[in-house]
Amino acid sequence: MKRASLITLMLLGALGASQTARAVEYTLPSDGSRLVGQNQTYTVQEGDNNLQTIARRFDTAAMIILEANNTIAPVPKPGTEVIIPLQLLLPDVPREGIVVNLAELRLYYFPPDGKSVQVYPLGIGQLGLETPEMTTRVGQKIPNPTWTPTAGIRQRSLEKGVTLPPVVPAGPNNPLGRFALRLAFGNGEYLIHGTNAQNSVGLRVSSGCMRMFADDIKALFAQVRVGTPVRVINQPVKYSVEPNGMRYIEVHRPLSQSEMQNTQTMSYTLPVGYSQFASDKGTDKVMVDKAMYRRAGYPVVVSQGATPTATGTVPVLSVKNGMPATANETRVTQ
Repeated sequence: MKRASLITLMLLGALGASQTARAVEYTLPSDGSRLVGQNQTYTVQEGDNNLQTIARRFDTAAMIILEANNTIAPVPKPGTEVIIPLQLLLPDVPREGIVVNLAELRLYYFPPDGKSVQVYPLGIGQLGLETPEMTTRVGQKIPNPTWTPTAGIRQRSLEKGVTLPPVVPAGPNNPLGRFALRLAFGNGEYLIHGTNAQNSVGLRVSSGCMRMFADDIKALFAQVRVGTPVRVINQPVKYSVEPNGMRYIEVHRPLSQSEMQNTQTMSYTLPVGYSQFASDKGTDKVMVDKAMYRRAGYPVVVSQGATPTATGTVPVLSVKNGMPATANETRVTQ
């Protein structure tokens, strides 16, 4: 039920792979603040064949857009207005190195200068082969990796009628893409890497590794050093009391543990401090309950006495074919 069915993959299509991705980079907010960016609206154009095409324009994932626009068709008609969820709350972890939030299908990279954060869409492990939570570091940088399928991967492929070679050489057809970061976790079996299946980014389809768009992993690989800290977390619910007193909650659909689970209604493991936040006199309980039910995947104002906009957050920017930067967001073309 969560993000990775074959039907969804077919609907998303293959045209997005030819688009040039852009990394989204935000200026880090002041101490005590976790809110960055601003949502945008995009009017679907002729030639926008599917959500993956639109997602690549903003270097996000089609499933994240579906989360924010829960009534939209996977192939929206021209003229349809789509919310692009580019506002977010930073994960509640130290702002250093690489942070992967599995529930968001996002990778955060905090450069050493401490001034910004780059946010990338990510593909993660499928049901039964989940990407584990971990605290580790980058153990090895591998340019032009070869791929040696594990026994389990070979067996699963055989069951689908596909015989894999013992080793896939480096090149455009390699499932690991052009760049890979090996994590120093377990036996080193988990990688952050590129892929020759660009439309698998933003879905739960891997055998546990984490996949990035080709341009994104190229940019990340160039910046990251061996020893960079890596945290893989699972935080579907994030909240913040901002320095100006405004209260926000960002709720994503949790990762299902079986095909039978409905991620729109299944229960959460809530973060530490959530109960205090939700019950505090400055928090509007009705707004919190609505946000927890809606699970929109972007920050929603839940301050007592606040009047949320139609999107439940600050006003959105309207953009058709361009991608203007917001006040605290820049875009870096790869």
